[in-house]
Amino acid sequence: MKKVLFILSFMMGVFIMCPKGFGQIGVDVSISANIAPPALPVYVQPQCPQDGYLWTPGYWAYGDDGYYWVPGVWVSPPQPGYLWTPSYWGFVGGVYSWNRGYWGEHVGFYGGINYGYGYGGSGFGGGRWDGENFRYNTAVVNVNTTVIHNTYIDRSVVNNTTINNHTSFNGGDRGTHASPSEREQSAMRESHIAPTGNQASHEQTARQDKSQYASANHGHPATTAMNTVGGNKFGQHGHAANTASPNHTQGAPNNHIQNSNNGVHQQGRTSTASPNQYQSTPTNQHNRGDMNGGNHQQNANQQRMQSQHTQSQPQQHVQQQRAQQQPQQRIQQQPQQHAPAQQRAPEGEEHKRQ
Repeated sequence: MKKVLFILSFMMGVFIMCPKGFGQIGVDVSISANIAPPALPVYVQPQCPQDGYLWTPGYWAYGDDGYYWVPGVWVSPPQPGYLWTPSYWGFVGGVYSWNRGYWGEHVGFYGGINYGYGYGGSGFGGGRWDGENFRYNTAVVNVNTTVIHNTYIDRSVVNNTTINNHTSFNGGDRGTHASPSEREQSAMRESHIAPTGNQASHEQTARQDKSQYASANHGHPATTAMNTVGGNKFGQHGHAANTASPNHTQGAPNNHIQNSNNGVHQQGRTSTASPNQYQSTPTNQHNRGDMNGGNHQQNANQQRMQSQHTQSQPQQHVQQQRAQQQPQQRIQQQPQQHAPAQQRAPEGEEHKRQ
């Protein structure tokens, strides 16, 4: 009896001394790891691609080669009226246990993790259902209001006093210390829908991409977010991931049009300069020649004649002949700056006869 009491007392002491961590009630907890997941990367959310899509934040999943980043992505919910409760890691019993997210009528507990864009650690402030239509809170989510009109602005959900250290797990010395509220516990006991097939495919694609593993990117994945499952990939700053050209980023078509019509944006890019730039240089040269009394055309004719008569006529004789004919040439050449080659032929014959 004393041994049993001693064992129970020992187990009670271990339970009290261990840092608290919370796992979901009745939700899949099937993966565990001995090391903590990396910090959450900071990234720009891409625009919502279609009315009715909901944002699911990115997270660190665990595979055979360690942790890998599953990009945040806009997805279609399984049915109207359902919201997404994000997945999270919880430190319990000396291991990091995976608590998979789910769909439900209310947002449950997700470890107090600040995933951003409406998921500030508790609940969801990125929008709400209005019947079968979802209304987006543009104070925290990226929506093109010229395309999607079911929007509103509520800045009260933005907690500017929160110190976000990008912790990606709950419990332990370095994790969040949040615990489920009564409302979150109630949501955790409701009926849920597992991640959709698109979400499962999205995670599997990230699992197969070795560049998404923390062992390769040191906690800085190249693809942090996507606009849809299998859609465009975006990096930390919102630019297209894994592409050399910035023209593939969102908004690139408008930038391309602006650059092609405005030479100012093309400085230093000789291969892509606008037609106006190519025309401006020769035009300015001709204008400068006209201002000097036709010297540009005159010098060109002189060079041609020198190359044709170098052996037969001294250069001094050519210059004298040019000096005598210069007034007449200026009068003839002012209406037309590029004289045809046939009009210069008589000059050559006259030199031969002399």
